[in-house]
Amino acid sequence: MEQATDVIVATRTALSQASALAVQYSFSILGAIILLIVGWAMASFVSRWAYEGISRVRGIDETLARFFTNVLRYALLILVFITVLGQFGVQTASIIAALGAAGLAIGLALQGTLQNIAAGIMLLILRPFRVGEYIETSSISGTVREIGLFATEFKTGDGLYRLAPNSILWNTPITNYSREPTRQNELKVTVAYADDIDAAMDRLLSISKQDSRVLKSPAPAVFIDTLGGATLGLTLRYWAKTGDWWALSRDMVKRVKLSFDEGGHLIPVSAANGNAVPEPEPEEAQKPARRRASSKDQTTRQ
Repeated sequence: MEQATDVIVATRTALSQASALAVQYSFSILGAIILLIVGWAMASFVSRWAYEGISRVRGIDETLARFFTNVLRYALLILVFITVLGQFGVQTASIIAALGAAGLAIGLALQGTLQNIAAGIMLLILRPFRVGEYIETSSISGTVREIGLFATEFKTGDGLYRLAPNSILWNTPITNYSREPTRQNELKVTVAYADDIDAAMDRLLSISKQDSRVLKSPAPAVFIDTLGGATLGLTLRYWAKTGDWWALSRDMVKRVKLSFDEGGHLIPVSAANGNAVPEPEPEEAQKPARRRASSKDQTTRQ
């Protein structure tokens, strides 16, 4: 009987304490719920407003705008979460210190990844290349397909997919073949000293002027750039639009060859070329061979 009475008393005591705690923390719990809802809505509204504002800035990439707005949104949510914990009497200073220590540890563990993110942000801000442009570095060349925060996607000239970390692209010189609207090209041709140099130069200049893709300003030019042992080096220099440069450079080589054949201008083969005709042996070098051949003939006759 006494045990049952003790159980009843303990139950009543627990219920009274629970009700007292519920009354004591009811306003805190209700305030925390309201704060979470309002904080979540405010974080979404502020991040959306920030995204629209950043997107209006000229030169800011959409990827970079989304990155900044996401960082802002999560920072606001963390602030709301810490404020909610403060409603229940939790020491927020210790939480902030713990978050700082965790952030430092994560930063040291992901040092290479953070370097790629920092490089990606700089690439998106300074824009040394954009999507669709053809670039070349010391380790990769191709058309840019996508610029991400961690890496950049490329499509090479032979149709391969390549992925390059942003830190590598940021720390190497970049040649952008598509950025400028016009490009210069040089076509080098060798002619013999006995050839009509003026006629060959006029023919090169005429070929360039006949193609509408060659820009009139700056005007194309032809000049002698080298004096070799057996040949003269001529250079045709012209400008073209970047979109026409690749096809035009290939067409010009064919046109120069056909035009030189038509005009009777020979393009000498370099002595270093594997297809060059070998020089005949000196007379002195041929004598021992002749003597060996005559000796063999005599032996055969005997």
